[in-house]
Amino acid sequence: MKLVGSLTSPFVRKVRVVLAEKHIDCEFEVDIPWTSETRVPEMNPLGKVPVLVLDDCSTVFDSRVIVEYLDSIVPVNRLIPQDSRPRMLVKRWESLADGVADAAAAVFLERKRAPEKQDADWILRQEGKIMRGLEHMAEELGDKTWCTGDHFCLADIAVGCALGYLQLRFPELKWVEAHPNLARLNEALLSRSSFKETVPPAA
Repeated sequence: MKLVGSLTSPFVRKVRVVLAEKHIDCEFEVDIPWTSETRVPEMNPLGKVPVLVLDDCSTVFDSRVIVEYLDSIVPVNRLIPQDSRPRMLVKRWESLADGVADAAAAVFLERKRAPEKQDADWILRQEGKIMRGLEHMAEELGDKTWCTGDHFCLADIAVGCALGYLQLRFPELKWVEAHPNLARLNEALLSRSSFKETVPPAA
């Protein structure tokens, strides 16, 4: 298998962390989808990363689909529960974390446009999603060690990747000070080799 994506995408990082946690060997190919030489649209018609290329050259895209597939092909060290309600709770956390990362990426890209072309109201709406998302994460986490209780799972991976992206792109948000329980979770995640080895480079 081969994973195609960028080093800074929180969604690509989520897949890389899952690969590491599941001890799945997978080649990683860096491809930036907004460059002129990208080959991503040939693998994903939506032109987005990550893309997982299987051994038969078929492709899997959208990080949520990829991580669910990876968790299913190696039954040990399951990151997504099989029972319906625990599974729903983990996927709900993933959806929330991905939504925060999506909004953050949208703001980052909008700010790269010429100042006169930026939509200030649209940026404010995305920033509102980020702040509400962080507040909800902090409230749901409470004083628990991990997002869904005592066990590390995909929920924690998704949240950690979203928080890492905010640290990379928006250090001015000061979410560490505002939400110390999220900061505590982030520190616990960064002690794991899967997160240490996938920290996005400053760019």
